[in-house]
Amino acid sequence: MADQTFRTRMADFLDRPQVRNFIIGVIIFNAIILGLETSDVVMARYSGLIYALDRLCLGIFVAEIALKLFALGLRFFRNGWNIFDFIIVGIALVPAGQGLAVLRALRILRVLRVVSGVPSLRRVVEGLLTALPGMGSVFLLMSIIFYIGAVMATKLFGGPCPTCTPDQAANFQEWFGSLGQSLYSLFQIMTLESWSMGIVRPVQEVYPYAWMFFVPFIMVTTFAVVNLIVGLVVNSMQDAHSEESNAATDKYRDEVLERLKVIEERLEKR
Repeated sequence: MADQTFRTRMADFLDRPQVRNFIIGVIIFNAIILGLETSDVVMARYSGLIYALDRLCLGIFVAEIALKLFALGLRFFRNGWNIFDFIIVGIALVPAGQGLAVLRALRILRVLRVVSGVPSLRRVVEGLLTALPGMGSVFLLMSIIFYIGAVMATKLFGGPCPTCTPDQAANFQEWFGSLGQSLYSLFQIMTLESWSMGIVRPVQEVYPYAWMFFVPFIMVTTFAVVNLIVGLVVNSMQDAHSEESNAATDKYRDEVLERLKVIEERLEKR
């Protein structure tokens, strides 16, 4: 019973805002340290200090995970964010020997732990994950639109062009010479990256009615489908925020009821 009480107190201690803020501070400090490791000038002078501070930060993370495992037991693995932290810290503990040198670069993943420590960032990630099923249908719709557009663009602009200059013919083949090239070019157009002067206007010099294909494509993909994805993500984030608020309200209500119960028991004893 005493051990259980100690573990409960330890869990309450780890859940305090001061402790969470301290861990977030260590994560940010560790991110700065890992960034300094990329500087040859800094490492030439302070490599020993940099590595020592990095090991200190890792030690703090390991201690936090160990204390959480002790305090929560198997309940630790019922929380997805705890599993996320466990994996991130576990990757940092794998020795970066020959053949595993890439793991040294993966140490920067520790910065992702700030996501689990900041509620607003957790809501963003939870919103994205919640929106994935709905986005699947949108991505399928976009894939169909892209496939249709790529086939049309390859047929319209990727074939032989007797009226083109050699440079224009080469560009058209590079942009729309095959289905894969057309898909990539249409993706660039959807992102509005150099779509007008870079692709559409050169094509329109040879095919004056090319705008009748490209403008509807941009309207459908960029302004309709992409905004639909944004709407799904925003809705999911709002739902995640509502669920978190409801959970906080339920927790507060349970605490109040528990305190009232204790007060009633004391009054009855008198």
